[in-house]
Amino acid sequence: MDTVLPEKLVIAARRVVEANRAAGRTVAVAESCTGGLVAAAITEIPGSSSILDAGFVTYSNEAKKGVLEVSTDLLDTFGSVSVAVAWAMAQGALDHSNADVAVAITGIAGPDGGSDKKPVGTVVFARAERNADPSQIVADTRQFENSGRGGVRLQAALCALELLLPGSEGTEAVEESA
Repeated sequence: MDTVLPEKLVIAARRVVEANRAAGRTVAVAESCTGGLVAAAITEIPGSSSILDAGFVTYSNEAKKGVLEVSTDLLDTFGSVSVAVAWAMAQGALDHSNADVAVAITGIAGPDGGSDKKPVGTVVFARAERNADPSQIVADTRQFENSGRGGVRLQAALCALELLLPGSEGTEAVEESA
């Protein structure tokens, strides 16, 4: 296949397109640190328009607030790289699309921007499904090996694609710690 993306990313995207097409399900993605890489991978697959409803790249906090309606209070209290914000991004993607499921990704790809509490390689994911019980938060914080900016973004995109598979158990419900 003619692509500029890494083969393993395209293979994962193909699985997402085929599985969601078979399930009759549409998806949306809300991306920050991956900058549209997940949506780009999905659209590498012919026929992806049958499952990809929308992709939102909300890199800045202003974009998260303006496009996905993430509250200023969440951003100020927990920071943009948090379960609370990832969950709000996923919910916002559902609210502003016709998708059945949305995945959000926010993190610190580096080389700068990390801290002792949230080092480079910290990425938070959330998945929201339309008409699901809102008390069932599907989210996870991962600490990827700091293999450079591209490596962190690739690992994050692969994880997000896993979360878009129907029946995925790729994350665990976690609670935000202050």
